Amino acid sequence: MSSPDPRRPPSAGVSALLALALATIGFFALAVFGLGALSFATDVDIIAVTDLGQGPGIIGMAAAVGVFALSLWFAVRPARPSFFSVPTVAILTGLVHLAAVWIAVLLGTGDLIVSTAVAGDLVRGGASAVLVLSAAVASWSGVALRRTRAQHPRWPWEEHGDE
Repeated sequence: MSSPDPRRPPSAGVSALLALALATIGFFALAVFGLGALSFATDVDIIAVTDLGQGPGIIGMAAAVGVFALSLWFAVRPARPSFFSVPTVAILTGLVHLAAVWIAVLLGTGDLIVSTAVAGDLVRGGASAVLVLSAAVASWSGVALRRTRAQHPRWPWEEHGDE
């Protein structure tokens, strides 16, 4: 293959919307896999409060996905986004998840001590770390998709038709 045609501007990567969609789906998939693997490896539920149900976990994950998508949207909107936005997106995602679970447990139990203990268990047990790492990997991928200036592969005989 030869060098790209100088008359043709390089690709600006994928659109911001496509990068956002792919990264958000990737974040959700990584987070669910990571939390499941953590639960399996430690043989402990991520939120181990009897009679609480799955509500706080669902609310926490929905909030995490929402803030991930919103913060990544602002990060990938420029034509050449910066990788310096990755730590911000990751930490913000982890903190909002923690706050949403804390609030959901507080509303579900009415007990400040239990909700604080659950939030502490998320941090100590590694669930928050899994979410922050998943958000970091996915947001880095979203920025990389946006910054990549790749072109589709071309065979040498395809270039003769451009003249």
